[in-house]
Amino acid sequence: MSGKKGDPTEKYFHSIRIMTAGIFADHQLGYRERKQALSNLIQTYLATFSDIGVETWLMHGTLLGWWWNRKILPWDSDSDVQVSEASMHYLASYYNMSVFHYKTPRIPEGRDYMLEVNPHYVNREQSDKLNVIDARWVDTASGLFIDITTARYNLTHPAGAGMLSCKDGHEYRDSYIFPLRDTYFEGTPAKIPFAYKEVLEAEYKQKALTNTEFEGHHFDDQKYEWIPVPEKVESEKEQPKREEPKKEVKKDEPAKKAAPVAQEQQKTRNEAKPSEPQAVAKKDDSTPPVSQKPAESSPEKAEVSKRAEPQRPAAQRAAEEKLAKKEEKRELLRRKTEEKRKAAEEKAIAKEEKRLASQKQADEKRAAATGKQA
Repeated sequence: MSGKKGDPTEKYFHSIRIMTAGIFADHQLGYRERKQALSNLIQTYLATFSDIGVETWLMHGTLLGWWWNRKILPWDSDSDVQVSEASMHYLASYYNMSVFHYKTPRIPEGRDYMLEVNPHYVNREQSDKLNVIDARWVDTASGLFIDITTARYNLTHPAGAGMLSCKDGHEYRDSYIFPLRDTYFEGTPAKIPFAYKEVLEAEYKQKALTNTEFEGHHFDDQKYEWIPVPEKVESEKEQPKREEPKKEVKKDEPAKKAAPVAQEQQKTRNEAKPSEPQAVAKKDDSTPPVSQKPAESSPEKAEVSKRAEPQRPAAQRAAEEKLAKKEEKRELLRRKTEEKRKAAEEKAIAKEEKRLASQKQADEKRAAATGKQA
């Protein structure tokens, strides 16, 4: 969260200020509780902005989460979105400090979400380092929030026309952002930049799009989910190494060294033998930290892995399949158009060559006739 007590007074978002009758829950949420709260947060945000007619799109770490499995990265503590400058003016004029109440099957008790606009949003310059966040969508119960930044056209950018700038220092060519693409995120309709891959590679480098080990998590391709790496598996791997013979045997005579060492090695083997998870972990050192067998040895870990399986709504799957088919049709149409263009171009070239050949023959005949007359 932004906003520590030492922040300058010019910084608007010092802390989460809940302007309601409720009491701000100033405590850290657990891992699963935070994931669920962030999922509800982005779902309510996207639904609300769709209802009020404001176009918004995923950016930064949230867009990276979409790239992997259409979900929030489990180690994130907030989300990032963008809007246009016209949309930010509209939000500030009609919806600043508005509270939206949601009561859904996932939020049966009901919860309030508030839109708060930074009054410094009118400052378009990147020099305003203290107020780079133009607005926030806040969960009034947990204090979790979504950072909303504005993509403004920079009319004096050295790169020329069509450059978008944000106060947080990010800059994009508008053709990388628009037209926006329709997709789903956390089971809710969402929008992303047109050149989303190029945008992600520019901000996070290409490795971030392929690295399956990050922030204590491993990406499981079969479950389509980021799974926490169990710490106990690592400790079990290291345990046999810590039980190697101690250096005290150096004090004994050379003839007596072999017996204690052999006994200690036998003891280590006997201790490791009954524990199947340890043997597997040592054998598969080259495999990713989250191996299936060690995780299944613990009922709690097995239950965690079972619950971590993605439950994508049927509507989301159908929509993604529809988008994929639509993209295939577009690609087929582009190919056909390109083939027609090439065929027309080749036909025009052949026609021009034929015309030039005819003209050459005519010129030669005229030259021959002129020579005879002379």
